[in-house]
Amino acid sequence: MKKILFILFVLFSIGKLHAQEANHDSFIVKNLEAKEAQYAKIAREIWENPELGYLEFTSSKLLADELRAAGFTVQMGVADMPTSFVATYDRGGPVIGFLAEYDALPGLSQDAVPFRSVLVDGGNGHGCGHNLFGTAVVASAITLKEWIDANQIKATLKIFGTPAEEGGAGKVYMVRAGLFDQVDAVINWHPGDRNSADASTCTAVMQGYFKFYGQTSHAAGAPERGRSALDAVEAMNMMVNMMREHVDQESRIHYVITNGGLAANVVPDYAVVEYMVRHPDVMEVKQMWERVKLAAEGAAMGTETRVEVEVVAGIYGLLPNETLAQAMHKNLTLVGGVHYDAEELDFAEKIQATLNVPKPPALTLAQEVQPYRLTHFPASTDVGDVSYVVPTVGLRTATWVPGTAAHTWQAVAADGMSIGYKGMMVAAKTMALTGKDLIMNPLLIREAKQEFETRLDGLEYAPLIGDMAPPLHFRKDQNKVR
Repeated sequence: MKKILFILFVLFSIGKLHAQEANHDSFIVKNLEAKEAQYAKIAREIWENPELGYLEFTSSKLLADELRAAGFTVQMGVADMPTSFVATYDRGGPVIGFLAEYDALPGLSQDAVPFRSVLVDGGNGHGCGHNLFGTAVVASAITLKEWIDANQIKATLKIFGTPAEEGGAGKVYMVRAGLFDQVDAVINWHPGDRNSADASTCTAVMQGYFKFYGQTSHAAGAPERGRSALDAVEAMNMMVNMMREHVDQESRIHYVITNGGLAANVVPDYAVVEYMVRHPDVMEVKQMWERVKLAAEGAAMGTETRVEVEVVAGIYGLLPNETLAQAMHKNLTLVGGVHYDAEELDFAEKIQATLNVPKPPALTLAQEVQPYRLTHFPASTDVGDVSYVVPTVGLRTATWVPGTAAHTWQAVAADGMSIGYKGMMVAAKTMALTGKDLIMNPLLIREAKQEFETRLDGLEYAPLIGDMAPPLHFRKDQNKVR
């Protein structure tokens, strides 16, 4: 009889715990749903004023003000970056961090319509959805704060406003400044064309400008007196393109000439090429970067010009954490994907017609949650450096029409309308629920830290940027700095 009573007691206790957890989840989800229009308005406001890296004064202030109004203490301009911030709500207990991004991309101006419609010639656009990224993080953090207050729970939330993810690597400077030293776990997300919470790796990257200085002259009247900086850029590019045959197949090398002179009949005395070098192995990236620098030096020697190298970013790949990723996947599955209404379906069909792919994926992909897996993607993010100092987890949600690539006008269009907002709220709910799990379950944090240490395998993190200052001019005058 005693054994039966004990079993009944255990079952009752388990049932009570499940009921309490369901109540907590319901509080978080309903809170976010009640404020969906408010957060959509914020995301749209950032979308309408797309600001480039280290210039996000309006966007960062908007998000910081929202957190301040909700009861967070906000410190602006951390790590010597005027558009960065840390917002803190301190009630003791575990410290859960969130990463917020809000920078746009140059040259991607686009209206929220399913056809190419530039709003500002040469203007910026949120082609990576960072207007949604930052807003969802703020929404998630405020909801968690209200849940903490309602249930008198001990926990501390830290929201890191991180500028210049699209080149400039703002998070690296925050890591170097020690801002993540007391954080137990970090949560983030990114817009995409499907819903997934994988444990993922990515490529490390070095990025910088090669600035060549020559001698101006009349290109026809006195060509022998000129020493073309553009010739040096082209010689460098030729050598690096030949180098592609002799690098690991997982390497990525890409460049763009940002300044090639101003008139064909003037030998240019100044030219600039921007390079990005990527590989999953950070040591391989460092070695390739040195080889690219040698090509630049050789080009300068052969054209009798001078070259200066300005590094603007160096970032690690992601260090995955399956303990956290599996917990986040559970919550994403609970939240579910994005469902289109008739108007959104029409928009999505028209967008897919512009994608120039033989067979776009089914639009129902937006509704689905992809199976959990350990994966790799060949792009890069400065979240990587964060993941090397604290257990970090992220997800992607269907803010874009299935089949849409990042950094396209089609992504910009969806980021400024309801399809983007719906995906944003899926992310906000999932992040908030995962934050709740970390706060309520100390064992989850402990296991995540154990996995983190195992994956580090004794590696001591050292930033690739060394002691350089943040390149605050990176987007402001990248074609003018001499």
